[in-house]
Amino acid sequence: MPVDLTGTYACVSHENLDAYLKALDINVALRKVICLLKPQRELIQDGDHMIIKTLSTFKNYIMDFQIGVEFEEDLGAIDGRKCKTTVTWEGDVLVCVQRGEKKNRGWKHWLEDDLLYMEMTAEDAVSRQIFQKVK
Repeated sequence: MPVDLTGTYACVSHENLDAYLKALDINVALRKVICLLKPQRELIQDGDHMIIKTLSTFKNYIMDFQIGVEFEEDLGAIDGRKCKTTVTWEGDVLVCVQRGEKKNRGWKHWLEDDLLYMEMTAEDAVSRQIFQKVK
């Protein structure tokens, strides 16, 4: 059974976020705003059903999915695109593949102690965020 990621986490750092957003064709003004945000991530894990909420003072985004089942994801709140998304476990790493206009798009989540790591990729850009568990 994979690790339980359930919890609420506050962003403590990010690296290379601007390059990742640029790879998604996000305009420079919006990239600057996003890079200033310190979002919270709330993960709710119930067997193979997961809900991941990204909450900020600017915008909220909610992903509700079944592990291993492809679904159409509407990323309008992020970059205006839709893609075919599949989330699976690779050991204790939650891996998301988003097939659409952008190559190599997706993310990974894993825990190290009470830190939640998120690595996001799009095209050749890779960004990493670190979140501290708050509850």
